[in-house]
Amino acid sequence: MVGSISIDSVRKEFKSADGSGETLTALNDFTLDIEPGTFVSLIGPSGCGKSTLLRMIGGLDRPTSGKITLNGKEITKPGSDRGFAFQGSNLFPWLTVEQNIAFGLKARGIFKERKKDVQEFIDMIGLNGFEKSYPHQISGGMNQRASLARALVGHPEVLLLDEPLGALDAFTRMNLQDEILRIWKEFGMTMIMVTHDVDEAIYMSDKVVVMSARPSKVEAVIDIDLPRPRARSQDTFQVYRSRILDILNLGGQVEEPEYSI
Repeated sequence: MVGSISIDSVRKEFKSADGSGETLTALNDFTLDIEPGTFVSLIGPSGCGKSTLLRMIGGLDRPTSGKITLNGKEITKPGSDRGFAFQGSNLFPWLTVEQNIAFGLKARGIFKERKKDVQEFIDMIGLNGFEKSYPHQISGGMNQRASLARALVGHPEVLLLDEPLGALDAFTRMNLQDEILRIWKEFGMTMIMVTHDVDEAIYMSDKVVVMSARPSKVEAVIDIDLPRPRARSQDTFQVYRSRILDILNLGGQVEEPEYSI
């Protein structure tokens, strides 16, 4: 099925940066299946390998052992079937919004037949009128919209989001959360997002994958059974929030005071 990902017993090791020759294990025996068309968030302690896992799904890095497949085919390199949006827009500062969005199509040699897609995505992402603007001339939220359009214009089966909204203010972030969900619903692609924001994960996802500390494995997979659009203030939302925080050992406890007579 389109956009079906299988992560099978993946281990990822890195050589220590201090020159000692020691090996650092980021992921160990990591196994996860992601169904096509689902929105999945990866959450866990800093340094547990969330972004490393995303890079391996994107083909930007390779597992030390185990394998990752997309639609049954092992991922060994980047491909147009996967789009990537990073924290911060990573737009080319010397290119206009329009040129940034078109860059991937030109690199693949398909710009002429897909030229109209560039304007369609500019309109869809709400950047019409800013086509000729450079990244420094528009807001951070607009830059992030352009980055999303650049990742989407190639019509990937899977969109990989590495904390794409982390640098934005709260209001812009919430607006873009809804924008991403609208795009996901419209295109039916598989989306995998790394986030440190528990509320964001619950608000956006079908499933939240909680990862353990390094060497990381799957600590829990939580199905978010809430209708859309979701209200962050509803009781069930808070139940999911408490559950995830407890798994991460961040729930906190209120100690009963000690009394003496």
